[in-house]
Amino acid sequence: MMNLDNCPRCGKLFSKNFRDVCPACIKEIDKEYELCSDYLRKHKGANIQDLSNETGVSIRQITKFVKEGRISIMNAPNMAYPCEVCGTLIRENNMCDSCRARLISDTGKMRNEDTRRAEEQEAQKANQNIYKGIDRYKDR
Repeated sequence: MMNLDNCPRCGKLFSKNFRDVCPACIKEIDKEYELCSDYLRKHKGANIQDLSNETGVSIRQITKFVKEGRISIMNAPNMAYPCEVCGTLIRENNMCDSCRARLISDTGKMRNEDTRRAEEQEAQKANQNIYKGIDRYKDR
């Protein structure tokens, strides 16, 4: 069975085998990578905005290259990409320290709330069982 899909980049129908985009877009992405790579070799101090402006490649695509390991930021001291939550420029992970701390705090609060709710439900069940026992005793 042939697995067909629309390319998320250009919308064309293509046979989805191992890639998530059509062959034409793969070639375009490879060209964009070459542009970025060549520019960074010549301009080691470039930041992501400079790279995007000078090559015409979107910041989103450049970020993808970095996350895929195609573009290394180790030798590019000014290269950073946006936090997925707030957009602050970062050099590692998907979120900045501030957003990560907020996420950890929020999940901790949710866990505490879930634990409190479970304890309340247990207490309500215990109270209901006590009243059932009292009612059975009264009915005798």
